[in-house]
Amino acid sequence: MSSERAELARLCSTRNWSKAIRLLDSVLARSPSSIHDLCNRAFCYSHLELHKHVVKDCDRALQLDPALLQAYVLKGKALSALDKKEDALLVWKQGYEIAVRDTVDLKQLLELEELVSSVKICETTDSADHVVDASPCDTKVVISEDRVVDTSSTATTMADTKTVVCEEAIGNSKVSSNGDSKLTNHKVDNNKVSSSPVKDSTGTQAPKKAPKLDKKNKAKAVKEMNGRAGVTDRTSSDESETISLDQTLFATKISKSSKSISLDFRLSRGIAQVNEGKYDQAISIFDQILRETPTYPEALIGRGTAYAFQRELNSAISDFTKAIQSNPSAGEAWKRRGQARAALGEFKEAIEDLTKALEFEPNSPDILHERGIVNFKFKDYNSALEDLSTCVKRDKKNSSAHTYLGLTLSALGEYKRAEDEHLVGIKYDESFLDCWAHLAQLYLDLAYPEKLLNCLEKAIQIDSRFAKAYHLRGILYHGMGRHRSAIKELSIALTYEGSSIECLYLRASCHHAIGEYKAAIKDYDDVLDLELDSMDKFVLQCLAFYQKEMALYIASKANLEFSQFNIDDDVDPLFKEYWCKRLHPKNVAEKVYRQPPLRISLRSGRLNKQDFKFTKHQTTLLLAADSIGKKIQYNSRGFLPNQRQYRMAGLAAIEIAQKVSKAWRFLRNPKNIAKLVRRRDKLNMSQNRGGYCSTSTLSGSPTSSPSEDRIFSGFSLSWQDVYNIAVKWRQISEPCDPVVWVNKLSEEFNSGFGSHTPMLLGQAKVVRYYPYYQRILETAKTIMLDLKYVNNAEDRAIFLTDIEKLKKIEVASSCSDLYHIVGETYWVATRCDSMAFQGRRLEGTRITTQNMGKTGFDFAIRTPCTPSRWEEYDEEMAAAWEAICEAYCNDTNPTRDPGSLDAVKDAILRMTYYWYNFMPLSRGSAVVGYIVLLGLFLAANMDVTTSIPPDVQVDWEAILSPDPDAFVDAMKPWLYPSIKISRCLKDYTDVSCAFSTTGSVVAALTSVDP
Repeated sequence: MSSERAELARLCSTRNWSKAIRLLDSVLARSPSSIHDLCNRAFCYSHLELHKHVVKDCDRALQLDPALLQAYVLKGKALSALDKKEDALLVWKQGYEIAVRDTVDLKQLLELEELVSSVKICETTDSADHVVDASPCDTKVVISEDRVVDTSSTATTMADTKTVVCEEAIGNSKVSSNGDSKLTNHKVDNNKVSSSPVKDSTGTQAPKKAPKLDKKNKAKAVKEMNGRAGVTDRTSSDESETISLDQTLFATKISKSSKSISLDFRLSRGIAQVNEGKYDQAISIFDQILRETPTYPEALIGRGTAYAFQRELNSAISDFTKAIQSNPSAGEAWKRRGQARAALGEFKEAIEDLTKALEFEPNSPDILHERGIVNFKFKDYNSALEDLSTCVKRDKKNSSAHTYLGLTLSALGEYKRAEDEHLVGIKYDESFLDCWAHLAQLYLDLAYPEKLLNCLEKAIQIDSRFAKAYHLRGILYHGMGRHRSAIKELSIALTYEGSSIECLYLRASCHHAIGEYKAAIKDYDDVLDLELDSMDKFVLQCLAFYQKEMALYIASKANLEFSQFNIDDDVDPLFKEYWCKRLHPKNVAEKVYRQPPLRISLRSGRLNKQDFKFTKHQTTLLLAADSIGKKIQYNSRGFLPNQRQYRMAGLAAIEIAQKVSKAWRFLRNPKNIAKLVRRRDKLNMSQNRGGYCSTSTLSGSPTSSPSEDRIFSGFSLSWQDVYNIAVKWRQISEPCDPVVWVNKLSEEFNSGFGSHTPMLLGQAKVVRYYPYYQRILETAKTIMLDLKYVNNAEDRAIFLTDIEKLKKIEVASSCSDLYHIVGETYWVATRCDSMAFQGRRLEGTRITTQNMGKTGFDFAIRTPCTPSRWEEYDEEMAAAWEAICEAYCNDTNPTRDPGSLDAVKDAILRMTYYWYNFMPLSRGSAVVGYIVLLGLFLAANMDVTTSIPPDVQVDWEAILSPDPDAFVDAMKPWLYPSIKISRCLKDYTDVSCAFSTTGSVVAALTSVDP
C-alpha cells in the first residue's frame, strides 16, 4: 500500500495524470468507498479536463461523506468548466454552508467563499465573453493520512505531517503560442483554451459546430444510438443504430515534463481531433502513441472512439477490448465497448459490458442511462424501467433518460406515466426533438390524432427540417385514409432524408391506393434500389417487390369492370403465399408469371379524370356510404378513424344489401320457391348444403344449364359470394394489405396458414388487444381445468392430471404462471359449438403461450386454417346462411316492427359468430365480418344506428363466446335497441352500376381526401 502511495505521489509530482488515474482505478477497485482516492482521481481528471468524470467521482464521494468540502470545490469547478454556472454556484453554496456550520477546514471554507463570491461578481458584470475564474486552487491530493499532494507550489517540500508536492490553479491554464502552460489568477477568456462546449441531451460535451465529415471514410454525422440529439442537428435517432459516446473526452492541456508530459500532450491532441470530427488525424496520433506503447489504455480508448464515430465498430470494439486487457479496471473501456456492441445490435454483450462498467462507477447516471436504452432495444422493458428510473432520480434533467423511460412505460402499458415522462423531458429541454418525436409516436400508437398533430407542429416550429415529424404526420394521414395528404408530408420528409426507405415505401403505397400507378412504380423501384443496413428494411424491400406487381395488376384492370378485379383467382397462389409471409421473392421471381410493364398494363386503361366527377346520384350514394360505414369504428385505443375505410365499408354494405335483398325478393315469390324446390331436387342438394341462396359457390362452378343460370341469377348467392363482396372492397381500399382467402393459397393452406394476434409480445403489452388479456387468460385456465391437457408446439398432448398442477392453474394470475406449470410452449383451443350438427364441437381459436426467453412470453390467439378445418366451417357457414334466408323469407310480414325480426337478427349474429371463429382471410376478417353484418341488416330493412361501444371489439367477443347463442346474448344489449326499420335501400343507386369499373371504385374511395 505504501509503495502505491509513493508511486501516486511521484506520478502527480511529475504531472503524469493518466497513469495516476490508472493507479487510482486499481486502488478504487479494491476500496470503492475510499473518499480520499475518489477526490484524488477527480483531481487528476480535472487536469486532463475530463470534467464529467470529475463530477461523477465527486458525486460518489459526497454520497459517502456529504461534508467532504474538497469534493464540493472540485465538482463546482468541473461544472463551471462545463458551462453550468448556476449548478456550480449551487454546489459551492452547499459546500460553503457545510463549512460554515462545521468550520473544520478554515482554508477550504475561505476557498468556497471566494468561489461563490467570484461567480456573483461574474453575474453582475453581465459579460458574455469572459468569466471570473476561481482564485488559486488550494485543493490537495491526499496520498495518505500524513502525506498530501498540495497544488500550491511547484517545489517539493517535506513537512512533518504532510508532504506538499505541487500546487496549481485548476482550470486556470491558458495555452500560449509556444505551447507552454501559463498559470493565471485573473479572468480567463475560455475561447483561448478551447471551443466553448455545447451541451447535448446527455450532458456530454460537443463542439459548437458540427464537424465536417471525412469523405474518404464516409463518416456519418453522429446521431446517438439511444435517441439523443446530435450537436447541431437534433433529429430523431430511431432511424439508425448509431453509437452513443461522449463527444468530448479531453481538451488540449500541456504539462511540464519529458516523456510522460509529451505522451499526455499527444493524447490530448488526439482526443481534441476526435472532438472536432477529424477522425483520421486522431487515429494517426493514436497510432503514433501505440507504436511506442502498444498497450497504452487511454490511447486505445481514444482510437476506438474515433473508429466508433466512423462506424468502424468492429475496429472500435477491438481497441476497447485491448484496453480492457491492458487495464481491466478501465471502466471507460467497458462502457464504450458496450456502446459499440449495442450499435451493432449485440444487445446481450452490450448489457454485460455496461454492467461491468457499473462495477467501477456504481449508480452512474450515464451508464444506467446507456444500459437502460440497450435494455429497451433488447426489449427487456422491466430492466430498462429499473435502470432509467434510477437514472432520472440521480440526473433529474436528463431529457434523453426521461423520454426513453416514457418509451419503456408505453411498452409496459403505462400510457399516462409514459406521456408524463416525455413531457418532463421536454420541460428540461424544449428543443430536444427526440422527445417530441417519441411523444408523437405515443399519441400515434394510442390513436390520438389531435394531440399527435399538435405535438408535431411544435417539433416543426423548432426545426422545420425535422424529417421524422413529416414522416410521422404522413403515417397518421395514411392511417386516417387521407392518402393525398400523406403523400405531401412524406415528400417533404424525403427532401430532407432522401434515403428513408420507410418514407419511400409508404409514399409508394399511397400512390398505389389512389390510382397513381406510375408514381407508385417509381417509388417501389427506388425502394428496391436502396442499399440496406437492417433486416426490418429488407422486409420493406421484399414487400416493395410484391406491391409493385400488385400495382401493375390493378393498373391493368383500371378501366375494366370491377367484377373482373379478382386477386384470389387471377394472382398465382405461390405469389400470394410469399406476399402474406413477407418472404424473399427469389422463388416467386423464378417460378411465377410476372405482370407486364406499366406501359403495357396501362394500355387496358388508366384512371380517368372523369372518374372523379360524381353525379348527383353518386354523391347521394357516397354520403349514405360514409354514414353507414363509420359504424365499423372500434372505439378502443390504437384504432384511428379512417374516412377511406368508412366509405369502403358503407359502399360494400350497400352492395351486399342490394344483391341479397334482390335474392330474397325472388325467393319470397311462391312460384319461385316451387321452382327452387324442384331445382334443388334435380341438382341433388345432398351434396350442396347451401340452401335457398347457395346454388353455386365461390370456388365451384354452377352445374345447371346456361338458361337455368339466367332464370335463377337473382338468387344464386353462397355465403362466400356474400362475404366476397366485402373482401374485394377491402382489397381495393388498401391494396398494400395482403387480404386474400386462405384456401386460395398454395402449400401454406395445406400446412395450416393462420393469423397471429398477440396481446403480450415479450414484456410489451399490445395497445389494441391487451385489454382482452385477462379474459383470454381466464378462458385458457377454464379450458385447461376442463380438459386436463394442453397441446405442445408439435400438437402432442401434455396431460395435466396432477392435483398440484390443477391447483396451481386455478390460482395462476399470468401467462407466465401457466407456462411454468406446463413447462413448455403450448396451446389450447376455445370452444365453438356447432349449430348445423348436433353435438359437434369445432376447433375455435387457439390460445398460445410461447417462451421468448428473458424478454418474456408471446401470449396470443391464432387461427390455423387447414383443409379439414375449412371443410367443417364451410358446412357451418352454409347452414348459418341458409338459416338467415329461411328466417327472412318465411316471415310473411317482416317489416312491421323490429321486434318481429328477432329471428332474422339472431340468425345474422350466429353466422357472424362462426365467421369470426373461422377467420378465413389472411387479414381483414374483423372488418369484413362487421361489414357483412351491416349489409344483411340493411337487406332486411333494418338500419343499425349505433356505434360499437367503447372498448368492445366484436371479433374478440365472438372468440370468447362458447356458442353462437352466447355471442347473441353479448351483442343484444347494445345492438338491438339501436336497430330501426328503414326503407332507405330502395333510394340508393345500384352500387355496381354507379361505380362499375375498378378505376371508378378507386376514385370513389380517394375522393374522401381531395
